[in-house]
Amino acid sequence: MNAASAEILALNALAFLVNSPEDLDRFMALSGIEPAMLRERAADPEFLAAVVDFLLVNEQLLKSFCEAEALDPRILHIARRALPGGI
Repeated sequence: MNAASAEILALNALAFLVNSPEDLDRFMALSGIEPAMLRERAADPEFLAAVVDFLLVNEQLLKSFCEAEALDPRILHIARRALPGGI
């Protein structure tokens, strides 16, 4: 997976969080981001990596996202490696 594909997947994950206010609130609290900054930061690959990280550390949230998107959860691990800070 290339960086552009990983960013698109991460944007889909962000959209998923936006539609789940409780999860979005938790993400914003942990990341320190303000609601007004979401759109601005959505173009930042490092921010998108944080979105993917947030899903990866919460198995139930990861599972819900993958079911909603008809994805194998392993694809998020692959996407994470293509984003900044990925190994």
